[in-house]
Amino acid sequence: MDLPVMPPVSPMLAKLVAEIPAGMQYEAKWDGFRVIVFRDGDDIEIASRTTKSLTRYFPEVVDAARAELPRRCVIDGEIVIAHDGRLHFEELLERIHPADSRVRTLAERTPASLVAFDLLALDSAGLLHEPQSARREALVEALRPARPPVYTAPATRDQELARSWFTQFEGAGLDGVVAKPLDLPYRPGDRAMYKIKHARTADCVVAGYRLHKSGPVVGSLLLGLHDDAGQLQHVGVCASFPMAKRRKLVEELAPLRMDDVTGHPWGEWTDEAAHAARRMPGGPSRWSGGKDLSWVPLRPERVCEVAYDHMEGSRFRHTAQFRHWRPDRTPESCTYAQLEEPVGYDLEELLRG
Repeated sequence: MDLPVMPPVSPMLAKLVAEIPAGMQYEAKWDGFRVIVFRDGDDIEIASRTTKSLTRYFPEVVDAARAELPRRCVIDGEIVIAHDGRLHFEELLERIHPADSRVRTLAERTPASLVAFDLLALDSAGLLHEPQSARREALVEALRPARPPVYTAPATRDQELARSWFTQFEGAGLDGVVAKPLDLPYRPGDRAMYKIKHARTADCVVAGYRLHKSGPVVGSLLLGLHDDAGQLQHVGVCASFPMAKRRKLVEELAPLRMDDVTGHPWGEWTDEAAHAARRMPGGPSRWSGGKDLSWVPLRPERVCEVAYDHMEGSRFRHTAQFRHWRPDRTPESCTYAQLEEPVGYDLEELLRG
């Protein structure tokens, strides 16, 4: 492979802001795997945000890149899995699997797409120093002949339309809007763009915690919500506490500690067969890298308010942020019904646009 921009390349990132800034290019914030795709003839390399190779996990994207991308190019984009009108991030996670036969099966069952939103090189020209506006024009022109599953990300300079997208697109599984200064060169690894994400709150039952890697202090609180049948479902974690708060939480939660999981709503997590049926705290994870995922069970009697951006199925998509305790709420009142349901939006319409 011999390109004007060669791997490894760390993608340009975005800093979180509260409002959509004026005078920029706006795009949807895609909820998939951020990738840099390098093509030199038949040679294809797909690199992750951390510059690790994802090529073997997405054979159908490799085939699409050979068929639809310019013969010599470097594309910044997102690999997504979309069907039934929305994105499905958890199906992307299933691809990170050691068995090639399993990867091939999933590629046929739930094929992925490539959404391109920046062009870093084309033919013999490197474009890193070109402004965002010029790179966008070059991207649109270079991918004009491309067919699905390769798409050019829709973009606009209309701030009001971006505000509309911010609301509408969530129903298709996207989680916000990205704003890019028009004169911005491509700055690998820098948080030079802006992202505006959805922020909501929920009252959750605290039913356990995991210890922090630094010692016997709280690393994260395990959160639960009751479903329609009254079962307490594990919906995610909240973390990012100052160290003093982590130590204080151990003492504060000590009266609720259970000696074992007998009688706990998530007591079956010790059963490996149960893990195969649904996600629970303490479950094995292909992303854990050998981390200890054991947890300390608590009597599910305390409620806290957390901030979250959006849901992936029945769970928080990202780590939630602890706001404060809610002594005025009973655990039984913490149900899925309190969660705001985004307006549905057909992802096919967005991609066709």
